[in-house]
Parts: sequence; structure tokens; C-alpha cells
Amino acid sequence: MITKTYSYVQKHLEDMIHKVNEDCDVVTITTKDCNAVMMSEDRYNEIMETLYLQQNPANAKHLSKSIENLERGTVKTKDIYIPD
Repeated sequence: MITKTYSYVQKHLEDMIHKVNEDCDVVTITTKDCNAVMMSEDRYNEIMETLYLQQNPANAKHLSKSIENLERGTVKTKDIYIPD
């Protein structure tokens, strides 16, 4: 994560937008009173999707179990035929 001042980001806004998109990085923008975070829209959407999926307890449990199985290597793979 990168930290930049508000005045720096204001002067280099286009560059900062490209940076968060190209590097998949997050920028903390600081001011005297408070801070904000800048991230790519793709990264934001990923986070929102994860939060949405975790809101349903049954889905969260299923996802957790799937992650555990993947980490243990106890997963089954299947080939899926997709017609042209």
C-alpha cells in the first residue's frame, strides 16, 4: 500500500489512477483531518462480491469448506465440455 498526501494526488491524479489499475495497488490519501483510499474499480468490485457472498451464512460455510479442501489438496476436478 502506498501513502500519498491529498495535494500530491491532486497534482498527479491521472498517474495515480493508472498506478492503482496497472499495479493492483491501493493508495491511502492523507489529509489533516482524515484519510481515504483509492483502488481500481476491479479491485473494489472483487471486494464487494466477496462481502456479498460472505453475508449468507450457508454460502460462507460452503466457501470456507471449499477453500480448506483446496488447501489440503482434497479436490476433485472435472473436464467440462463446452460446445463451440
